[in-house]
Amino acid sequence: MRSYALHRILQSAVTLVLVSLVVFAGLRALPGDPAVAIAGIEADDAVIAEIRRAHLLDEPIHVQYAAWLGRVLQGDLGESAQTGLPIGDIVLTRLPVTLELAVLSLLFAALIGLTAGVLSAVRRGTAVDWLGNGASLFGLSIPNFWLGLMCVLVFAVWLGVLPASGYVPFTESPLGNLQRLILPAFVLGSGLAAVLMRQMRSSMLDALGSDYVRTARAKGAGEWRVVGIHGLRNSLITVLTILGLQLGTLISGAVVTEQIFVLPGFGKLMVDAVFTRDYPVIQAAVLVSATGYILVNLLVDLLYSVVDPRIRVGGGAG
Repeated sequence: MRSYALHRILQSAVTLVLVSLVVFAGLRALPGDPAVAIAGIEADDAVIAEIRRAHLLDEPIHVQYAAWLGRVLQGDLGESAQTGLPIGDIVLTRLPVTLELAVLSLLFAALIGLTAGVLSAVRRGTAVDWLGNGASLFGLSIPNFWLGLMCVLVFAVWLGVLPASGYVPFTESPLGNLQRLILPAFVLGSGLAAVLMRQMRSSMLDALGSDYVRTARAKGAGEWRVVGIHGLRNSLITVLTILGLQLGTLISGAVVTEQIFVLPGFGKLMVDAVFTRDYPVIQAAVLVSATGYILVNLLVDLLYSVVDPRIRVGGGAG
């Protein structure tokens, strides 16, 4: 188990370095002069030259990368080219909003998707199965932006039971925080709930038809014990993979939802940085997103051994 964990940590570190290289080189391959974007098109040559010198833009790209990576390893993400504020402070302000939204979305998706998937597998071929499959198809087919607008129209405009937009920190008002995040979490989690339902149904059907489930039933185990212990636990491997991948995606991919509900989150930060050509913020945002994505997937890989002991044995033997 220890050797497996060290191997996965090393893989994650190498992946993160490669991601930082691609991001750094890719941004500098974009058309336009970053110094001009920072100074403005009406700035004189002396100001642009000073900006190039201050940001090492007149140095070779490998020198720029080494200097940037050295600062990042010390916890310094640089300063915003547009506002001059430390990027670390900006990220610490925006990231908790998106993390809270992502966690609520995952909780909603797991609660609805896993429950519906198990019930659909246990009641295969019945009205419950047809209803679950129909709901999952509906969730996969509806775009997030349309569902978000419809939720605002129904719950905020017509019924007036929930706010249409904005954000209140949890420390200021827990109830106000939940009221403003419940609609975005529902919109963001609906597609994931549909994916989880279909995957959970498929995995449960495979598990319920396996030899160890038939043996448990032959020994007189109750149906819900068979489903909950023997079937569900052995169906969670693929579901854990999807949850891990989707959490990383939700952290960086909640852009549309945050725009619709005017949430000051990490996705909106990335969009604003792209529009203003704030290269330091874009670099830091992508690096933080990639780090979160890699760490979540590393954690999921390590959780495999908890869910399925066979993986722990295989990892230890490796």
